[in-house]
Amino acid sequence: MNIYIETERLILRKFVEEDYERLFLLDSDPKVMKYIGIAPLTKAEESKEVVKMIMQQYEDNGFGRLAAIEKESGLLVGWSGLKLHIAEINGYKNFYDLGYRFLPETWGKGYAFESGKASLEFGFNDLNADAIYANAHSENIASNKTLTKLGFENKGEFTEPDGICFWYELKKENFKH
Repeated sequence: MNIYIETERLILRKFVEEDYERLFLLDSDPKVMKYIGIAPLTKAEESKEVVKMIMQQYEDNGFGRLAAIEKESGLLVGWSGLKLHIAEINGYKNFYDLGYRFLPETWGKGYAFESGKASLEFGFNDLNADAIYANAHSENIASNKTLTKLGFENKGEFTEPDGICFWYELKKENFKH
């Protein structure tokens, strides 16, 4: 499945190996990784492995997280999109999960909302999902606000090693295009 999604200000496309350097900027930033539950990466080689893992998801499932390219600069400024979550989280397995991460210099521009909406359209229209899930650390105000604005419903909380996370669900019939 070739996935290429264009929004007003972003291009969402499959990751390619060369993206690892820009991805490392994201994954090595303590501000970005604050609510992720894993330590910031310290070597660019680690981001190469992340890109390979995402590319393997394309092979296995036909889709995965997408590189978010800012049209204005032409640069990778983050990632967004769906992934099929096989490992269990909060009692759920084999579900579509919306996620996103952006460089701090782009925060406040609405890229998470813009790319999230496009990803949800892809999930409900192209993947024919009945429901899409997401979770965010309870202290990550911006992400919780974005998920609510996208139409997700907070269905409760669960505990991760780094704290309390909120569990969100969006059913196809409640998605506003």
